Amino acid sequence: MGVSLKDVAQRAGVSIKTVSNVVNNYQHVTPKMRAKVQQAIDELGYRPNLTARHLRKGRTGIIALAVPEFGNPYFAELAGAVVDAAARHDYTVLVDHTAGLREKELLVSQGFRSHVIDGLILSPIHLETEDLMARTETAPLVLLGEREYEAPYDHIAIDNVAASRDAVRHLIERGHRRIAFLGSRTGRERQPAHLRLRGWREELAAAGIEPDESLVVVTDGYGRVDGATAMAALLDRGERPDAVFAYNDLIAIGAMRTLGSRGLRIPEDVAVVGFDNIEESLYGATTLTTIAPDPDKEAIARLAVDSLVERLSGGPVSEPRRPRPGYRLVVRESTGSERP
Repeated sequence: MGVSLKDVAQRAGVSIKTVSNVVNNYQHVTPKMRAKVQQAIDELGYRPNLTARHLRKGRTGIIALAVPEFGNPYFAELAGAVVDAAARHDYTVLVDHTAGLREKELLVSQGFRSHVIDGLILSPIHLETEDLMARTETAPLVLLGEREYEAPYDHIAIDNVAASRDAVRHLIERGHRRIAFLGSRTGRERQPAHLRLRGWREELAAAGIEPDESLVVVTDGYGRVDGATAMAALLDRGERPDAVFAYNDLIAIGAMRTLGSRGLRIPEDVAVVGFDNIEESLYGATTLTTIAPDPDKEAIARLAVDSLVERLSGGPVSEPRRPRPGYRLVVRESTGSERP
């Protein structure tokens, strides 16, 4: 038979209510009393019944995370961070895959599996503001990703335009003028690719360099093969740049592969900057300069989970929050130098 709150209370010489307050991390417990109860918990090996706790609150104890790509290391790393952040609140995470398809994004946002989950963290690609405004599901929703929305939901996103300007400025400061942008997509101007392309244009113009639209390459996807193909297409039409700013690290890594196969040196012939700071960016033959969340992806995950848990707490509903996680440029070998 398992250890109960009563057993812990008897061992610590306190009331069951005091043990419950410690287990539930209520603030109004003295440090001395908390330490006494915690010692009894450790000695007896007590483990709280999380299922019963959630059921008493009318919850399942499960939140969902829906991402567009399992194969993209950024989302894999982010999912792991969300799982860790949720565990600190005693929540389990159900991870869903939308494949970046609008119909699947609509399905999860409109309450698919709503009988199983308490709330949803969603990283959409194709949902529009009108889709979110038409949502009738009452479970809390937190949005991730750099698309812009005018919808009444918490949304956590890095400032794409500012971060992209910093990346392009870094290349300009190293003397580059023919800077390509790989990863443009057709579609709405609020999508991340368009925001990063806007940053590319704005920073070139600010430096007195006319943005050369022939150096902008549309890609079908956001993977390594898309970067390799885009770089090859640019070189094949005689538009050799002296630097590349890629929509993400995977496109940058694919582009670097093509540059190497064509006998071009990185960064001596072509410098390269990515976006996301995935782990792979550190382990290529040439390490990749990239835009990184600051301090890390774990901070984004914590913001998302904390926002969702706060909405689930039943407190007064405030206006939608749109925190901007920080970012930093991590300079590595692909632009000619490396710094911590």
